[in-house]
Amino acid sequence: MSKITAAITGVSGYAPEYVMTNHELETMVDTNDEWIVSRTGIKERRILKGEDQGTSAIAIPAVLDLLKKTNTDPAEVEMLICATTTPDLVFPATANIITAETGCVNAFGYDLQAACSGFLFALATGAQFIETGKYKKIIIVGADKMSAIVDYTDRATCIIFGDGGGAVMLEPNTEGLGVQDSILKSDGSGVPFLHQKAGGSRRPATQETLDRREHFAFQEGQQVFKFAVKGMADVSAEIMERNHLTADDIAWLVPHQANKRIIDATANRMGVGPEKVMINIQKYGNTTSGTIPLCLWEYENQLKKGDNVVLAAFGGGFTWGSIYLKWAYDPK
Repeated sequence: MSKITAAITGVSGYAPEYVMTNHELETMVDTNDEWIVSRTGIKERRILKGEDQGTSAIAIPAVLDLLKKTNTDPAEVEMLICATTTPDLVFPATANIITAETGCVNAFGYDLQAACSGFLFALATGAQFIETGKYKKIIIVGADKMSAIVDYTDRATCIIFGDGGGAVMLEPNTEGLGVQDSILKSDGSGVPFLHQKAGGSRRPATQETLDRREHFAFQEGQQVFKFAVKGMADVSAEIMERNHLTADDIAWLVPHQANKRIIDATANRMGVGPEKVMINIQKYGNTTSGTIPLCLWEYENQLKKGDNVVLAAFGGGFTWGSIYLKWAYDPK
């Protein structure tokens, strides 16, 4: 019997309509377009507007489009993992909201929180359920409404983040395509450098935490940059070495869209030229769990069956990792 691997058989994405440009940010904090672009590569980002709109409002249209593209009856979906740092509610899981609103009535689901590495961790987790033969149709969502936890008076963070996300379908494959290998890492010593100070069980919301603006993302940029460059580059090089891949073998690097300089450093370490690197940070900024599925969605028509693809990410925690997969289908 052929070995079962977990293959991505479809991808979709969703970006909110409202575009926040660097020029708009110039009216909010002491910054300018040239400064932002030179340090991050970001020109604009999308913001989810409207009352009572959470991460599920990004994920639901992506999942509905995915079901349509893959010609999947929602009732056939057996599992849904939602990678997000900005759930609609503390509980229940945003995954539960998504399954209810998309008709995936037979799918069990839960949220996975690993900051910007969330989609990678969720993809690797879902792959296990496919490889063991337990399930045949699993949806992996990566989505975030980062504008909900961004302080638009803090230029260190507000220039970076945006809202958006995507979803992929995982199904069994016996042709040797799909997920081949993964390296996933975490190191809690990174907590002080990238976190949200209040809002959890350690520091529940009080008037004091609100007054101190502690319900927003905090980042110590230099430390995060240093760790991210090393972390993403190391695991990407390691997964190539472990699978005897050269730069020529790689069709695409799909890096987390945190910062153009981090992306460039990872590609350089792998020896991969810019023509093989998926980039859309200039349009969407850092959408946390959403960056990798958004890239796959935008570049889907350039991916070919059998392509060697390396996904790489780094996020708060610290968390980081890489996945090596063989793309399972040609453009439709």
